[in-house]
Amino acid sequence: IEVISDSTRYHLSQAKYAYDILARVGVTDTKTALSPLEQNVKLRHSDGTPLPDPTLYRQLVGSLIYLTITRPDIAYAVHLVSQFMSAPRTTHFSAVLRILRYLKGTLFHGLHFSSESSLTLHAFCDADWEGDPTDCRSTTGYCFFLSTSLISWRSKKQTVVSRSSTEAEYRALADATSELLWIRWLLQDMSVSQSTNTPIYCDNQSVIQIAHNDVFHERTKHIEIDCHLVRHHLQHGILRLLSVAFADQTADIFTKSHPPGQFGYLVSKLNLGSTLPT
Repeated sequence: IEVISDSTRYHLSQAKYAYDILARVGVTDTKTALSPLEQNVKLRHSDGTPLPDPTLYRQLVGSLIYLTITRPDIAYAVHLVSQFMSAPRTTHFSAVLRILRYLKGTLFHGLHFSSESSLTLHAFCDADWEGDPTDCRSTTGYCFFLSTSLISWRSKKQTVVSRSSTEAEYRALADATSELLWIRWLLQDMSVSQSTNTPIYCDNQSVIQIAHNDVFHERTKHIEIDCHLVRHHLQHGILRLLSVAFADQTADIFTKSHPPGQFGYLVSKLNLGSTLPT
């Protein structure tokens, strides 16, 4: 990890590591991509033909997983291609090449941490219902900020099939709540206590209403444990649920692919940017 700092901020990147990945594949032309995935891409285990030797695919995906340490903008794309490590096919390899083309155009992108911002914690959480075309499982996405600095994020397929978008979103909220508790405890150990509740922004009104509703009914019986977890910490003032417009849902970048314009907007909300080496 390369660190560039001055009196006002730190910039963390892995530009040299990303360049080495591109050199391994021989991506030396000027062709780049505006986003790591095509819009509405759906990868299946049966698409394409099997690769005669999957070694390079596995090496590249493993390297990209490590690159997500400072590149959350490729987290969902890498999460997607990593599901085919056991038997990769030509379409999966094409998706990896698309990620590499995107990296080539954003080689010096990294995380910005300002030394002048407040240490107020807030989060976004989201889910893509039935996002996987093979098993219909949803994808959880969340991200946590200290002021404008991104400190934690996740893109992960849920372990069970959700019966509704509300159920998928509530499972994502429960995961974000668990992460919130850990981050607050960690900050407290570092003498950065959070004296007020932490806002979590969600774009599903049903999820917010269920979290505040003391009555369990047919819609919530499959997620009762998650409901108890979220409601307990909501009532004790640890978190606060706020509505956010779908277009401004930052965590959406961790749950699905987007057209270049919307993708670029979400990347800017993550406070990612390029700093050329000095």
